[in-house]
Amino acid sequence: MSTPEVNRPDVLAEVRAAFERYEQALVSNDVTTLDELFWASPHTVRYGATENLYGRDAIIAFRKARSPLNLARTLRNTVITTFGADFATASTEFLRPPGTKVGRQMQTWVRTGEGWRVVAAHVSLLAEP
Repeated sequence: MSTPEVNRPDVLAEVRAAFERYEQALVSNDVTTLDELFWASPHTVRYGATENLYGRDAIIAFRKARSPLNLARTLRNTVITTFGADFATASTEFLRPPGTKVGRQMQTWVRTGEGWRVVAAHVSLLAEP
């Protein structure tokens, strides 16, 4: 088995655009786009800062119940890595002003027939020093 090409420029650009679309939807509470960007499968997993969600239906329910307030954040140390034409990871740290607690987000993206979709995600917060 050959090693997939890492960070092909065309694939990297596609995933970066999907990631940026997700981020814009997140901070503007565009629930429709957020729901679209998660793989429509019971196999999709999202571990949040306070919840474990199994399946896209649980993720959609969480988004609908979440407060639309205080969603602004600043990203830093974002790393997107693609493997071949159809698989990628996106990792980033974030800060929500005016707080100082650092959040972390990791996503696994897969190209599907509908486009790039998050198939697994993890969000966590570092403990305050």
